[in-house]
Amino acid sequence: MIKIKKIAVLTSGGDAPGMNAAIRAVVRTGIYNGIEVYGVNMGYSGLLEGNIKKMELSSVADIIHRGGTILGTARSDEFETKAGQQKAKNILKDIGIEGLVVIGGDGSFRGLLELAKLGIKVIGIPATIDNDMGYTDFTIGFMTAAETVADAISKLRDTSSAHGRANVVEVMGRDCGDIALYSGLAGGAETIFVPEVNVDYKDFIEKAMQGKRRGKRHHIIVVAEGSANTFELCKMLEEETGIETRVTVLGHVQRGGTPTVFDRIWASRMGYVAVNSLMVGDSGFALGIRCNELVKTEIEKAVNIKKIFNKEILEIAEILSI
Repeated sequence: MIKIKKIAVLTSGGDAPGMNAAIRAVVRTGIYNGIEVYGVNMGYSGLLEGNIKKMELSSVADIIHRGGTILGTARSDEFETKAGQQKAKNILKDIGIEGLVVIGGDGSFRGLLELAKLGIKVIGIPATIDNDMGYTDFTIGFMTAAETVADAISKLRDTSSAHGRANVVEVMGRDCGDIALYSGLAGGAETIFVPEVNVDYKDFIEKAMQGKRRGKRHHIIVVAEGSANTFELCKMLEEETGIETRVTVLGHVQRGGTPTVFDRIWASRMGYVAVNSLMVGDSGFALGIRCNELVKTEIEKAVNIKKIFNKEILEIAEILSI
């Protein structure tokens, strides 16, 4: 155990449900161990502006159940430069910060890697609804986003069934289709389009026709935004099958809402482990989940592990939706 006096925590990139639970865990674990904890407002942009404040126990009261991030988040072009990174290091040193915990996604971790190269003791907590980081099975916020989409699908099925319509649901996922994949399976979607698998329009139309022939009154198609043009799919389905079709773009509603128990627990565990690791002189890694175990991966390795798409889940969804 080493004596560490001051640490800081910031959130960066897109917000994700569970970020507040992680902030809370970092702050309270630090204070419990006699460490001063500082919150950096508005991500790396706020760090460069010196927008940093000391956190108290009350600073994180009643936030474990809240979506978003109380620290805020913003992009920073300046931080991407070597001069900006050196400036960030100097600001942390001037305040006496001895360790930095960053809660965010791939871009946030790449920034963290640069600070680590400058000698800052850093730890990353993965938080992004996209679940696009290859070194960890799940990121904080993903399960909540998938639950939000699955709930929306259930509601859309009700109205689609009432009118005998199809509904094409567009979800986030420009490069990673996990939100569409998991929510589509959980919501019983007839077809799921993801960027990792080429679109087969013939099968898509034939499956809808099979359902129509046996009197099915609803057709739910989930589309990850990076996989196909949602409105063209809608037009194609209506023209080829005669099924009245509507489009629902869920957009940023997927980012918000109360985090699930899954996300709160893992965020709390990671925040706790991050502080305890800094206390024993362990840093330079990203926390993650592997086979339901909390793991540590060197940051440079973590940002370079490619995400492997789970084709088995897509196959299960296709079979169960016949």
